[in-house]
Amino acid sequence: MDISVIVPLYNEAESLPELDEWIRRVMKANNFSYEVIYVDDGSNDGSWNVIHKLADADPVHVRAASFRRNYGKSPALNTGFRLAQGDVVITMDADLQDSPDEIPGLYRMIKEEGYDLVSGYKQKRYDPLSKTIPTKLFNATARKVSGIKNLHDFNCGLKAYRHEVVKHIEVYGDMHRYIPYLAKLHGFNRIGEKVVHHQARKYGKTKFGLDRFVNGYLDLATLWFTGKFGKKPMHFFGLLGSLMFFLGFIAVIIVGAVKLYNMHTGAHYILVTDSPYFYLSLVLMLLGSQLFLAGFVGELVVRNSPKRNEYEIKETIGENFQKNEK
Repeated sequence: MDISVIVPLYNEAESLPELDEWIRRVMKANNFSYEVIYVDDGSNDGSWNVIHKLADADPVHVRAASFRRNYGKSPALNTGFRLAQGDVVITMDADLQDSPDEIPGLYRMIKEEGYDLVSGYKQKRYDPLSKTIPTKLFNATARKVSGIKNLHDFNCGLKAYRHEVVKHIEVYGDMHRYIPYLAKLHGFNRIGEKVVHHQARKYGKTKFGLDRFVNGYLDLATLWFTGKFGKKPMHFFGLLGSLMFFLGFIAVIIVGAVKLYNMHTGAHYILVTDSPYFYLSLVLMLLGSQLFLAGFVGELVVRNSPKRNEYEIKETIGENFQKNEK
């Protein structure tokens, strides 16, 4: 199968028939073999009934799954990734702001240009400034932290993936914003970008509020930490803890040395316990010790994890090679 199109949705009953017809028209014009996977994220507006009708009308190409309640876009995408069978997997939103006409171009970039992942870039957007300005700041931060300098729109729902990519990554929480970063952490480094057409929303209203930017930065920090120190927590906590303990210890010595010097020269001096620097030094030493112990605990957790020796193997040579051989 050439293409799997994954459409996560929540309360998009009005747009689904038009989107489905548009996708079928593009696929037929390009002679693609394909499937469309709708993942209903607990809609309450009749979206699932609409999907049933689409499946009845085209049972060969339409597949679908429905959540009992609303979980979010990341779980919906992860479910679609597990179901996808196509050589190239394309995700798009159901609100008609993503154009199915971009599918052939995305497909060619994966199959002919050798990209692992291609992200859409909505260079000209039809969103209010209250959304576009925070989005620019968010994307600038994501580029800096992830090291993927060529992407301008991490959160664009229109993306294309090589089949192997979606089978190796797990999207959870609100991590759908950072799928390119997740792919990079799994060793899929050929990440490209394609300028795509952005259309104004035709039906309904946006399902995302400003809280997504706050959550987005927290998720980015989580990904950065787990990607850099996930298998070696002592390298982070141990280093930071040792540094804080060392600074606190040196500060205590300086406080004591200053008192002894003043006593020796006959200058005015105060008790060590009357100095605020003494307590600041103790706080640094205590925090340093706790961070160091946190590193030890992290190492124990990693050591006992069943995935501690799981690594991304790109390819093997030899008939009897066992990827999971211990």
